[in-house]
Amino acid sequence: MTTPIKNRYEFVLLYDVENGNPNGDPDAGNMPRIDPETGYGIVTDVAIKRKIRNYAELVKGDATGYRIYVKEGTPLNANHVEAYKSVDGLEPGKKADTEGVGKARAWMCTNFFDVRTFGAVMSTGDSCGQVRGPIQINFSRSIDPIVQQEVTITRQTVTKIDDAEKERTMGRKHIVPYALYRVEGYVSAKLANDAAKGTGFSEDDLKIFWDALVNMFEHDHSAARGKMASRKLFVFKHKDELGNAPSHKLFDMVKVEKNDGVIIPRKFGEYSVKVEGNVPDGVELIEKL
Repeated sequence: MTTPIKNRYEFVLLYDVENGNPNGDPDAGNMPRIDPETGYGIVTDVAIKRKIRNYAELVKGDATGYRIYVKEGTPLNANHVEAYKSVDGLEPGKKADTEGVGKARAWMCTNFFDVRTFGAVMSTGDSCGQVRGPIQINFSRSIDPIVQQEVTITRQTVTKIDDAEKERTMGRKHIVPYALYRVEGYVSAKLANDAAKGTGFSEDDLKIFWDALVNMFEHDHSAARGKMASRKLFVFKHKDELGNAPSHKLFDMVKVEKNDGVIIPRKFGEYSVKVEGNVPDGVELIEKL
């Protein structure tokens, strides 16, 4: 949390899954998420942010300034209580004025990596206000339509001692045999540095974020998710805080197509990834993976 970021960024991340479920839909029996109109696979921004949070926590632990606000087992309001105890003039359980809420908001940004990165609504309980994060991430979408495959599995044991003599039971796993996903995102220096509403997101934070996009699947392996890996990361760095080219034009430069003769891809090597056209003036293209 040292040097503030001075540049706007956009990024395109390509990642794939093999025989796994990248993001189950609880409203559909935990089947892989899908766009019912097109058959393309979907992964929510929340799922990607969870992996980034987990990576940051893995790297930094509970180091000062790098704690995680949205964390399993920790009520959000408990963090608000801590903020009120730590800021002079505030007391848990007593409503704070606008100035006090602003101080609590600043404390939360200083102490929690994900608050100053993604933002947060912290108006419940002891209100710490709202934060609009400088990093925003779109839904991921697969390059080609996916197949939601259901695989039957058998269980060789039982849970209860009284059921020891029963026959083995059946279960199901939901997988995508193979899919390459694309996700796009934005980094706003203005939202990080705004005098009134900035979060203090820094160059050190940005490095952790890029590292997380490259390595987050390396520390998230499980039987349910199968084989997942980040494959390509294109970063567009603008010269100025406000940017030097429209984001959609930069995203359109990154093309992903199946290789000739490939009908149903089953590995990353069966795709061709390239950048078409000239990068606009004031923008630098960086391939981090």
